[in-house]
Amino acid sequence: MDRPNYITPAGYAALRAEYDRLLATERPALVETIAWAAGNGDRSENGDYIYGRKRLREIDRRLGFLSRRMKAAKVVDPARQDDRTRIFFGATATIADEDDRHRTLTLVGDDEADAGAGKVGWNAPLARALRGAAVGDVRRVALPAGEKEYEVMSIDYPPVAADTA
Repeated sequence: MDRPNYITPAGYAALRAEYDRLLATERPALVETIAWAAGNGDRSENGDYIYGRKRLREIDRRLGFLSRRMKAAKVVDPARQDDRTRIFFGATATIADEDDRHRTLTLVGDDEADAGAGKVGWNAPLARALRGAAVGDVRRVALPAGEKEYEVMSIDYPPVAADTA
């Protein structure tokens, strides 16, 4: 991986929770089902066995993917950002387009991006255009529907927790 996999502490915890759930709960239950199905005789027409093996391969692939992503992860706590006047990783920004439509989004790691929830991946075109912008800056973004200009209206970061200060 040539660039760091930035992720928030909450995003890393979600990856870890999925990994632990798959490894400790789903995979052992599936192995047990496959062993039971294998004991039923002919495996060529045994749906439980065939589906179980297929699902086991899917889980193993997902576990490998999650393991690689967690190993490459660089956990960054947005609350510890020193320069809160510019948009950096973890910032929540309100932007306005040419038609004065406001949109609030948070720059998060690519593994935790969710456009419906306003979480934009760090390497998305919009996030790359907004990096380093301050309130009042206008940034041009090349989107699939064409170029658009956005003005930064506000920038917020999570508050610093009292026990981490």
